[in-house]
Amino acid sequence: MKAQTERHIRILGRILFLAYLASLVYLLFFAERGSTPYGYRANLVPFREIRRILENRDILGTRYVLLNIGGNILLFVPFGAILPVVHRYFGRPGRTILSGALLSAGVEGAQYITMRGRCDIDDVLLNTFGCAAGYLLFACIRRLRRRSA
Repeated sequence: MKAQTERHIRILGRILFLAYLASLVYLLFFAERGSTPYGYRANLVPFREIRRILENRDILGTRYVLLNIGGNILLFVPFGAILPVVHRYFGRPGRTILSGALLSAGVEGAQYITMRGRCDIDDVLLNTFGCAAGYLLFACIRRLRRRSA
């Protein structure tokens, strides 16, 4: 019975993961976004954009700060939480977090090449933090499940 439950969880995890990836692609490449008035630029200096946003939070507004910083973190929480469910290989935090960082860097590179979205190293840092938080959520749930079994 336990093996069958594990199998069902993995199948559900795969379905959720595919839905998450499809949503991620849509949000990062096809969702309506405001254009940048000064042309296309990439930020390759770590923490530059985060610092700019925090320093100008009164001008930019709380909503912008939360959407930019919090949104980038929350965007990758599902990645870190679901990937270890999908495949046992990602049961270790380093593998999951590295995969999240690589995916985020790939997305930013694709945004730079296609000029859809804005290439920003700070997004990679925030996304990777979100992935780590997602893995922590997975680890906590796994621990609770093992205790109750």
